[in-house]
Amino acid sequence: MGAASAATRPRNLPWLAALLLTALIAVGSVAWWLGGQQFAPNPHPVGAPPAELGARAVSFTSLSGRPVSGWLIPGAGAAAVLLLHGSGGDRRSPLGRARFLHEAGYTVLSIDLQASGESPGTHETLGFLESLDAQAAVTYLRTALGARRVGLIGFSLGGAAALLGPQGPVTADALVLEAVYPTIEEALANRIRLRLGPWSGWLYPFFTWQIRPRLGLAPADLRPIGRIGALTVPVFVIGGGADRHTTPAETRRLFAAAPAPKRLWLVPGAVHGDLYAAAPLEYQRRVLAFFAAALGPRDHQ
Repeated sequence: MGAASAATRPRNLPWLAALLLTALIAVGSVAWWLGGQQFAPNPHPVGAPPAELGARAVSFTSLSGRPVSGWLIPGAGAAAVLLLHGSGGDRRSPLGRARFLHEAGYTVLSIDLQASGESPGTHETLGFLESLDAQAAVTYLRTALGARRVGLIGFSLGGAAALLGPQGPVTADALVLEAVYPTIEEALANRIRLRLGPWSGWLYPFFTWQIRPRLGLAPADLRPIGRIGALTVPVFVIGGGADRHTTPAETRRLFAAAPAPKRLWLVPGAVHGDLYAAAPLEYQRRVLAFFAAALGPRDHQ
């Protein structure tokens, strides 16, 4: 009996190995397809600028050499605010913020980050190449439009773009960072868990290994928490109190890593979406107070 079992086991090993290899290939293929959805470009027309805001279409060149498209809403003073959308969005996504900032007297520039809307690109890069667009936009506001002080509001991907990239954090004078992931490992893990269930932890390596062949980047290049400590300007970190993509604990960690002066706000009950829409009056009050303190009076800059 023992001899027969011993003889059976070696014959089963090739079959088990083949089954395991097939399963790994299948899982890897599905992971590669899902990863492609995460990094896929999102080109589409955005339509005419909002006439009620006096907006006009503008274009300038990113530090990457690609053109960047956006809407410029002139303000009454010399202070400007740059708006950066999240993954899958475009310059229209932060229009609610643009309206109250415009009413408060700020010049507002909302852009399509690379590979989104009408700005070309081959992949979303989770904030890395997008940072080149963000820095070019800040420079455009200063040199082409004469803005003396520039604030920035970035949601998720847009907030990461304010911190990542080969040039370091953007040279704005004040940053509002909304729902920004601390590390790419955590960002992917949260999204995989939400899509595939809590049992999916063993699948995470199938997604993180794709970053280099797809984007030419290492996971270490995509860790905003490692860059936020280099800031030398005021920062306001905002997160959703019920966000499962960037959890409240992750937002608190990002805030803890930031140097002073800094502020933190977890919007009660808000998920990973439009945090302004979740609490518009309180959002306006807090953000306008932050910019007033960080950028100074809007009409004397």
